[in-house]
Amino acid sequence: MDLDLKGKNVLVTGSSKGIGYAIASQLYEEGCNVTINGRNQKSLETSILPFNERMNYCMADVTNQNDCERLIKNTIDHWGSIDLLVCNVGNGNSVKPGNENFEEWQKVFFNNFFSTTNVIESITKNTLNSLKSIVCISSIAGVECTGAPVTYSVAKSAINSYVKNISKYLAKSGTRINAVAPGNIIFDDSIWKKKISENSNDVEDMLKREVAMGRFGTPEEISNLVVFLCSEKSSFITGSTFVADGGQTKS
Repeated sequence: MDLDLKGKNVLVTGSSKGIGYAIASQLYEEGCNVTINGRNQKSLETSILPFNERMNYCMADVTNQNDCERLIKNTIDHWGSIDLLVCNVGNGNSVKPGNENFEEWQKVFFNNFFSTTNVIESITKNTLNSLKSIVCISSIAGVECTGAPVTYSVAKSAINSYVKNISKYLAKSGTRINAVAPGNIIFDDSIWKKKISENSNDVEDMLKREVAMGRFGTPEEISNLVVFLCSEKSSFITGSTFVADGGQTKS
């Protein structure tokens, strides 16, 4: 399917590896001009090596509002506009249930909620008229109780609620916003790689017990959905959260 994305200018946050990198790579293959983002200069430099001048990078910490402003300015200065935005920054590490405190809530919300709202608010101040689609990467932990840390689950639930509520405002300017909630996705350096090395039998049992398809998903399977939501093929879709979890969630 031709998604008609050639020449679109894209920013993908948290995209030097994993799901974000797969999304950036597929948008590049669709003909987009792509800025990837992360906090590690060397990782970003390595990530763009396979690509040509249509792939750029900007190091920035999107949990910091000033860094977000700089990231947006850098991207607009480089490409001329931002047509598509994918917010992928997140981190599921947190304390066990019952051990939450203010500092932990704050840390997790900065990593998993404000890392998205900071970027969107910075972008809408500068280039809302050109912005056509925003996709936020959430998690099934924000859809139902999965056993993930409480702080992380609540932060991802907040993302889903934010997408629904802000969509009505953004639609007035012609911008759509949706979320994708992945299940268990495996890639190099993912938490699942570590868990498999520690106890592969437990992981296999979990997949058979919890996931209808009995396997992990891949970053490419998530990026397929994200790229579709970026395109005008999804032009009547906004304010929605799409689950991609191999049949794990019950609701």
